[in-house]
Amino acid sequence: MMAGETVITIVGNLTADPEVRTTSAGAQVASFTIASTPRSWNRGTNQFEDGQALFLRCSAWRDLAEHCARSLAKGMRVIAQGRLTQRSYEAKDGTQRTVVELQVDEIGPSLRYATAQVAKSQRGTAGAYGNPSSAPAGYTGGTTAAAASLPPSDPWGSVSGSSSSFGDFGKPESEPDF
Repeated sequence: MMAGETVITIVGNLTADPEVRTTSAGAQVASFTIASTPRSWNRGTNQFEDGQALFLRCSAWRDLAEHCARSLAKGMRVIAQGRLTQRSYEAKDGTQRTVVELQVDEIGPSLRYATAQVAKSQRGTAGAYGNPSSAPAGYTGGTTAAAASLPPSDPWGSVSGSSSSFGDFGKPESEPDF
């Protein structure tokens, strides 16, 4: 990172499955939107009330793009950290538009209301969880007995096969693998 960049962390829900495309230079990029809704306690009604949602467009590049596409799905609560970027472009009607986006450096499912199984990526030379060393003792990746016992309402609980990938984590079976 460069000095002066605006680094933020956002917690919210994906509004749709990540969309992956390949740039003309051959780099993969996943695009998605995170909706973050503030909640506050109303003493008069004795209940929480939702504030106005913030919809933040996000992009993740290269291996992270593939990991997002394979691991994240619409509705999932995620924690993302990255750099705010601003870019301007000319719209189809000829007007100048400016957008603010989050270039994601780190992202993962929130474990506040759900559980998740983590599997080491098979690409590159990094070990489990991005560490250059080998996997920690007892780490096997893939599916475990705990994953098979997750409640059916859990969006990350879908166990498919015993592959050592991130899995589909709740994506419908009809969707193609990326």
